[in-house]
Amino acid sequence: MTGAQAMILAAGRGERMRPLTDNCPKPLLEVRGKPLMQYHVDSFGRNGFHDLVVNTAWLGHQIENRFGPKIRYSHEGRDFGGALETAGGIARALPLLDDAFWLVGGDVYVPQFEFSRAAMDRFAGSGKLAHLFLVPNPPHNPKGDFGLLPDGVALNHAENKYTYSTMGLYRKALFASLPAGNPGGVKAPLAPLLRAAMDNGQVSAEIYTGPWTDVGTPERLAQLNAS
Repeated sequence: MTGAQAMILAAGRGERMRPLTDNCPKPLLEVRGKPLMQYHVDSFGRNGFHDLVVNTAWLGHQIENRFGPKIRYSHEGRDFGGALETAGGIARALPLLDDAFWLVGGDVYVPQFEFSRAAMDRFAGSGKLAHLFLVPNPPHNPKGDFGLLPDGVALNHAENKYTYSTMGLYRKALFASLPAGNPGGVKAPLAPLLRAAMDNGQVSAEIYTGPWTDVGTPERLAQLNAS
């Protein structure tokens, strides 16, 4: 079986969303009648990416019950008792993934974004380790995360920064510093790997200006469902 070309991050506890996430994993919270994660699954399907990987931890069985065997799962909660943070979770799932793959957080609402085959092909031929989609800074992240040069090179250090949307294209080599397949369940964040690659000019980026919400609090969820 060939590797999947898309991964959805769905292992987080969603502490800021409590009590809504006490009995429901955050990616299954509904926005306008549909689970957050469903918007990503639908977009991947429209663009021909039907082989998906999802990592799970908190209440992961609910996600598997909802989406069934059409998705491959990396069970961090079952295997290690909890989530492995972003890079640790990706490293754990790498054996299930192709050399280049889409990545997106299961808790962002981005209903018009298309995980296109053309973007994947451009990235695969670029030689970069990652290509990020950045968004204008929301109120909860006013200082942003990463800068961007006019030629599309992402910057670790910049006066003007944008927020990382959680949407991006990645190559397995970005995670080479972690044990292959992460058999020991090492917990590792993603940002240090991206910043190191940016310092070597190995990350590109672009600005996405369509609707995007990090559904990080019950208030943001309520606002989406009231609009």
